[in-house]
Amino acid sequence: MPTGFGRLWTAQSVSSLGDGVSHAALPLLALTLTRDPMALAVVTAAGTLPWLLFGVLGGALVDRWDRRRTMWGMDAARAALLATTAAAAALDVLSIPLLAAVAFLLGLGGLFFDTAATAYLPDLLGRDPALLERANSRLRGAQTAMSGFAGPPAGSALLAIGRAVPLLADAVSFMLSALLVRSLPALPRPVPEIRESLLRQARAGASYVFRDRVLLGLALRPAVGNIAFLAVETVLALFAHDRLGIDTFGFGLLLTAEATGGLLGAGIASSLGRRLGTGSALSCTAAVEGLAILGLAAAPNPFVAGLALAVCGAGMGATMVLGPSLRQTIVPAHLMGRVASTSRMLAMCAAPIGAFLGGWLATTYDIRTPLYAAAVLLLAMTAVTASMTSNRRVEAALRAAAPAAAPVGAPAHPASKDPAQKSAADLL
Repeated sequence: MPTGFGRLWTAQSVSSLGDGVSHAALPLLALTLTRDPMALAVVTAAGTLPWLLFGVLGGALVDRWDRRRTMWGMDAARAALLATTAAAAALDVLSIPLLAAVAFLLGLGGLFFDTAATAYLPDLLGRDPALLERANSRLRGAQTAMSGFAGPPAGSALLAIGRAVPLLADAVSFMLSALLVRSLPALPRPVPEIRESLLRQARAGASYVFRDRVLLGLALRPAVGNIAFLAVETVLALFAHDRLGIDTFGFGLLLTAEATGGLLGAGIASSLGRRLGTGSALSCTAAVEGLAILGLAAAPNPFVAGLALAVCGAGMGATMVLGPSLRQTIVPAHLMGRVASTSRMLAMCAAPIGAFLGGWLATTYDIRTPLYAAAVLLLAMTAVTASMTSNRRVEAALRAAAPAAAPVGAPAHPASKDPAQKSAADLL
């Protein structure tokens, strides 16, 4: 791994810890201000709105900007935002509209940072597929450990000290991340494209995803998966309490089982890809997720449910290493921001559909029905996308992308007009 990756990994680990702190603290802060479920939902939903409103446009802007500067600038901005919010908490002037605005702006900063980081990583690693899998495995593992295990308990504990404390802690994490990112090597930007309007460039990036079978298959997996997983998540607490007899502490352990599986999946993703081929490995992990949710729906006791969630988490962890690594290898550098943001936006747009579906099925039929429906949806998605991301298509896309690979710091793709681009999968 290049020396710079260690700093990027450390920066994202510190930032993920802060994210976990604020993920627990913001809802609890809102709860100190109101008991209205709709008001609490507004704060939660505000953080996802930037992806729905500006996802593709944000990717087009990232493809125009210097990616390293975008990352540290967004981290510094979020640090200042949280420090200001901490001051508001200390002065006892917090309100639900203010928290919703903070959640929205944090989400907007995350949109630009995540997209820029996704585009920066393949250039840092010379677009080497093996290095990208190793790097994404480490990044995903650190994110799960920090934001899933360490962050939320720390956020709750810090909130007990004072309302401003978790916000200050998150601000410090963003500032440390900004300093580390600023020390990363400044890689040359891709060769500029023919100057076009921002909207046209955004549309060209989205169409690139939909015209490429492999990229479309990679985008459909998290989109359909989010419908299924949010349908499960919406009723999981009620299912655990009413059907499995799990109390509040036990429910926390249930979620920990899923996170533990996610760490394992991220760790074995590269090995799985080498043994089965990336395409077959992605189909395998998708099928494992569907079967695991089916096992959760039929679980007779908490132990079986925990095992099912751990297996599901392992499948998700491996998928979230293999999929992005493949995308970063085959997408031209000058399109990386738009392709990444388009895929992420599809996944974010699908989440509310899953939440509504889960609530409606549980109300209309039975508490287990959303789980069975999610399992069927995941298995159907596996069958549909298996041919789109088969080993044959993946290998063809990698061969087509190989001439574009360049040493670290070199332009990865010649200038061209986006709508005229053709992908390897288009030719199959």
